[in-house]
Amino acid sequence: MSSEYRTGREGEFTYRGHTLDELQEMELDEVAELLPARQRRTITRGLSEEHEKLLDEAADSTADETADNPIRTHLRDMPILPGFVGLTFAVYTGQSFERVEVDPEMIGHYLGEFQLTRSSVEHGQAGIGATRSSKFVPLK
Repeated sequence: MSSEYRTGREGEFTYRGHTLDELQEMELDEVAELLPARQRRTITRGLSEEHEKLLDEAADSTADETADNPIRTHLRDMPILPGFVGLTFAVYTGQSFERVEVDPEMIGHYLGEFQLTRSSVEHGQAGIGATRSSKFVPLK
């Protein structure tokens, strides 16, 4: 295990008392029991064909391969599983694909949580006709 994933008291990453290596050895049903309720429900009700395809693609990939060519997906509602750690995904935001590098701390969240779909609004100066008070804004 590389040093970039170390956290916690002992200096090693754990998720609900299990190390990353133990989590990666577990079956999907065993991991689902450790996840939060919403993600657990998603898995127990059955993943769609697209979700299964993404799981297979992630299982076949390595971290080195995905660093250059990330796994492209529209599935923002895919729970992050231990097998995804170290991989890079290109998650669709509605306009473009943005890179998400999966760290162990992301386990149990959704892919879409790490790429926002809305940009922050930065308001400029009010223009002419915006409000009654903007009539008196000097035009330089």
